[in-house]
This record gives sequence, C-alpha cells and structure tokens, in this order.
Amino acid sequence: MQRQTLTSPLLSLPGAVPAEGPDEGVAAHYGDLFREQRTLADGKGFVDLSHRGVVAVTGQDRLAWLHLLLTQHVTDLPPGQATEALILSAHGHVEHALYLVDDGTTTWMHVEPGTQGDLVAYLESMKFFYQVDVADVTGDRAVVHLPAGSIAAVPEDWTVREVAHGRDVLVPRAELEAFAREAGTPVGVLALEALRIEAHRPRLGLETDHRTIPHELGWLDTAVHLDKGCYRGQETVARVHNLGRPPRRLVFLHLDGSEVKLPGHGTPVRIAADGPDGRQIGTVTSSARHWELGPIALAVIKRNTPVDAPLLADGTAANQETVVEP
Repeated sequence: MQRQTLTSPLLSLPGAVPAEGPDEGVAAHYGDLFREQRTLADGKGFVDLSHRGVVAVTGQDRLAWLHLLLTQHVTDLPPGQATEALILSAHGHVEHALYLVDDGTTTWMHVEPGTQGDLVAYLESMKFFYQVDVADVTGDRAVVHLPAGSIAAVPEDWTVREVAHGRDVLVPRAELEAFAREAGTPVGVLALEALRIEAHRPRLGLETDHRTIPHELGWLDTAVHLDKGCYRGQETVARVHNLGRPPRRLVFLHLDGSEVKLPGHGTPVRIAADGPDGRQIGTVTSSARHWELGPIALAVIKRNTPVDAPLLADGTAANQETVVEP
C-alpha cells in the first residue's frame, strides 16, 4: 500500500525543518538539535508526531478479540494502562507494532506512519462473529509526545497513553495548533529519535525487515506475553524462546566521534579486525548525534558475533554494547 503523507500544520512554526524518510510530514528539528534533546531530557517541550497512524477499536468484544490477534495479553487491560503489542506473520515475523491504551469503551493504538491502512485491512479480515468495529481515525486524531516530567495541561476527555519516557496524547486534529501553543517549546523528531536510540527502543521499519522475529530486538520484554494463548506466529515465538536462539541480535553502538558523516540505515557492519572489506555481519538500523554521548547507533548483527569485538560501520569505528544477549 502506498503511503499517504500527512503534512502537519506545525511545520509553519518558526525554524521548522521538514523531516525526511519515515517521518516525512513533521519537523525534523527547529534549528538547534542538541538544545531540543536537552529540552526533552529536562521534561519540557513537545514533539509533533501527527504523521503517525491512529486506529480505534470499539465494541464489547474488543479486548477479548484483540487478545487472540496480538502478542500481548490484553483481555483484562485496565482503562488508562498503556501497553505495546505486535502482529506477526504465520512464520513469526513482525508485521505491525502497536502502541495501545484502552479508555474503557475504545482501544486506541498508534502505529508507524502509513501502516494503518494495512493494519485496518487485516483487523477487518479477522472480525468474524465478534462484536467489534475498527476505524482508521488518523484524520481525526493526531499524536503529540510530551516527555516524562512535562507539566503541560491535557484536557481530561483526551486520550493519553502514559509510559516511563512520557505521554502520547491523542489530540483532536482540529485542535493541534491550539494545543501546541500551550504545550511549550516545539521539539523535532530527530531529538526524540536520539533519545529512542539511547534507550535501545526498536522501531518498526528501521530495526525490522521481512525476517525479523521479536527475540532479536528485545521485544519479548515489552511487547510479547510468553504465557498467553494462541496467536498467529506463536509457535515460532515459543520454539525460539524455549529451544533455540534468534539468528540476530540488537546492539547499541558508540561511534567514532571524529567522523563527520553518520552511518545511515542499512550501512554494513563488519568486525574491525577483518578490515573494511571483511565479511558483513549486520547492518546499522538507526543513528543519531546525541547531546551527551556523541554519535550513536543501533544495529542488528549476527548472534554469534563476539560481544567484545570492536566493529566497523562502513569504515567508522564502533564499540558495541549488548542489548539482546547472544
């Protein structure tokens, strides 16, 4: 399905520079990347994520029905409690990453930009006799992220998904500009990405490819419930967890700060001792310049790569930090 880009009205704010790639449609930054990272780290400002897809599920059977489809246990999800979940293929490969909250009458989820159409189509195909309704409400709701510690006021009747690193607010799209005027300093998605990479949080479409299974990225800890009943792809999840090891693992990279250019998504990773022409053992998935750590990245590499081996990302020296145990 071809992605339909949503262009945020907040791109008209002073200093806004449009983002590219998967975050097209919102601001990459507003003129000072490191200042914006510090703003978030201090619990201030807001990030415009209005390009993300938003899907709503209503009906009395919604949680029991979603429980059958998702990797997460959601049958008894209390109102207001945030969680995340995956939808897998029959072979256990990650197809969708969902960030959910239920308000007592509706289950809300936000997803990667442009993926909501395929998600809704899949959910519609699985309704059968259940009393549920599925709707793409991206045109009506916009995601805005407030960092942990933010004192920005949010109306009581708005849906909020609160996690350790902040709040995702589902703002009525018609009120996005008014909310932004009251929410503090605007911060671009590049600052949020730098903090995401620092926290080792994987992102669908960046850390994933068509072969990704949840074990490789640490999603067993946050998005998969290992004791719940059957869902599509569960056999692979259980088999790898109980009997084997995933073929690849997520690592955090501290990059050589003397290099001017960051290694981009898909950059080959090699063991430094093998040289720049050595065998490729993985790829960079995300990279950023961090206000304290300098240049950093996430990469997915072969599981049996020694954990203490210095690496090269297209010639840039990198020291690895284990995220997923080999």
